[in-house]
Amino acid sequence: MTITIKDIAREANVSITTVSMILNNKGDSFSEETRNKVLRLVEEMGYKPNALARSLVTKKTKTIGLIVPDITNPFYTQTARAIEDVANNKGYSLILCNTDNDFNKEKKYIKVLKEKYIDGIIFTTSAFIHLDKVREIIGDTPIILLDENVEADIIHGVFLDNLEGGYEAAKHLLQLGHRRIACVTGPPNTKNAIDRMNGFKKALKEFEVPFCEDLVYEGNYKLESGIKAVEKFEDKEYSAIFAFNDMMAFGVYKGLKSKGLKVPDDVSIVGFDNLNLSEIVEPCLTTVAQPNYEMGTTAAKMLINIIEDKNLKDNVQIYKPQLIVRGSTKSIEE
Repeated sequence: MTITIKDIAREANVSITTVSMILNNKGDSFSEETRNKVLRLVEEMGYKPNALARSLVTKKTKTIGLIVPDITNPFYTQTARAIEDVANNKGYSLILCNTDNDFNKEKKYIKVLKEKYIDGIIFTTSAFIHLDKVREIIGDTPIILLDENVEADIIHGVFLDNLEGGYEAAKHLLQLGHRRIACVTGPPNTKNAIDRMNGFKKALKEFEVPFCEDLVYEGNYKLESGIKAVEKFEDKEYSAIFAFNDMMAFGVYKGLKSKGLKVPDDVSIVGFDNLNLSEIVEPCLTTVAQPNYEMGTTAAKMLINIIEDKNLKDNVQIYKPQLIVRGSTKSIEE
């Protein structure tokens, strides 16, 4: 039998209002004896608060949503773990939604989360770039954008300086003497891919190296893109490849091996993300690191602060990337 607040009130010989106020930490006006009696009966009788009923009163469900484009990508797995750790520590539950980079699934999951009266959403989008599209679907639900920036200054978000990351990756290869550098990009409608490409072009311009459109393959951040890129570049002249994430870089490894080419003797490779696997592949992958666990932690704390009406020091937190040089790159003069 389910124990209700009415049962507690009857056993304690007090009103339902009294029990409710004590359970919601608003019982300072009652005697210590009354508070102790109510709390003792709650424990003895095994009373469990009705989360739905409580949410109707407080207008809060202590639940947040997380929308990611591809949970199979270890970058999002580690980020999701960071968010779950913070949520659990703060007494919140987390609902995870995977969209497979599908715009329609993004809209569907936003609707589902809002129907469940979640308190806020952390959103790693694959399709949204403009603020009006975000507002149109999200409405007034608190939202933190993570990883994928938008063209607006007033949105709350946690991002990486992707332009700087693309620049550092290209500069490293250029400093090693590479001049024919191929790129495996992300989807063209994502701002992080756009920024990484702009950073890449910035480095080329600085070194007075022309940008070659025929050395660009449009990927989707999955391993298969790296394999297909090697196929496309088969009849091209190049000495290095910059993959816009590590998963595609791993695909490049596989594609080059199938062609009998060695890394870095024949082709140097730079990735992006610094996934744990980048230290396992042979040779270990040179990559641009972004602190995904820290970014996830910051996003979760920021969202909960908004939900709980606490002041934020900054609306946007931007992290700096770090180039990690390992064995997949070498000077073409070595």
